[in-house]
Amino acid sequence: MAAGMLAFFIALFASLMLTVPVRALALRVGMVDLPGPRKVHMQPIPLLGGLAMFGAVMLAILFAFDGPARSQSAGIVIGATLVAAVGFLDDRGWLHHQIKLFIAMPVAAGILLASGIRAQVFEFQIPGHAGYLADAALTVFWVVGITASFSILDHMDGLCAGVAAMASIFFAMLAYLNGQTLVTVLAAAVLGAATGFLRFNFKPAKIFMGDGGAMFLGFLMATLGLKLRLDHANHVSGLLAPLLILAVTIFDTTLVTISRSRRGLLPFTTQRIASPILGWVNAAQCSRCIRWEPSPAALPYWSPICHRPPPSPSPLSPARCYSWPSRG
Repeated sequence: MAAGMLAFFIALFASLMLTVPVRALALRVGMVDLPGPRKVHMQPIPLLGGLAMFGAVMLAILFAFDGPARSQSAGIVIGATLVAAVGFLDDRGWLHHQIKLFIAMPVAAGILLASGIRAQVFEFQIPGHAGYLADAALTVFWVVGITASFSILDHMDGLCAGVAAMASIFFAMLAYLNGQTLVTVLAAAVLGAATGFLRFNFKPAKIFMGDGGAMFLGFLMATLGLKLRLDHANHVSGLLAPLLILAVTIFDTTLVTISRSRRGLLPFTTQRIASPILGWVNAAQCSRCIRWEPSPAALPYWSPICHRPPPSPSPLSPARCYSWPSRG
């Protein structure tokens, strides 16, 4: 417990201290998210916030982990560094978005496999090498899926970091109750880094984490899910725990994939859209706006949102909204 608290406060303090200079660096090098018709911010916002969280987690690992735990975390650090670096390069516009999904994320999953971190599902039903191969394939699918889901989730101020922080709390609690020091400390480090970053990422956000930060958090969440073991629970409960902890991102990504596929779009593209959940919530606001009178500030965004011209002040039936302006 002491190591977990130490990791949390180190990551929290480091995230708070690093975010301000990282923001200044992003502005200096021009790594910003520019305003657009599908975005709500009206001025360029720095994109390198993930670099502050990365540095905070690395410092927590360096000072809170002892010798054996630090060596066990080598594969996690290498994989997290890879996905974060690729995400930052994508934020800069130097990489095609498919490189993240089809190269960087599977390679990071392979690094986890090489370090002995993998799913343990099929080995209990399929003996021998076939069970190991099935678990290895599931590991790659899990890491790629969760990492990509956090990248998709990063479309509102404070959403991605907030979900990661809440998930880290449950990972840390379950790991502590089952005597898993490494998982407890790593989850506490992620919690501290995400909490410190939220100080600057809540609406109105002063900095965005970018794809580098979202992929970094997603990879660590996937790793925590693979490492978590519930010794005092049955096998099914142990498998369901990570799924339930990360249910929000899994459900959101599933809906986004189905929604894009039905419209003939690729499930994972560079264009970010708000999640269907957000669309349902904002549908009521949009309906009220349509039924009476739209805000003048919303008129520039109307044509990309709804398949009809701006409404008149007279009562009308609600129009169907396909998306709502997201901040990123």
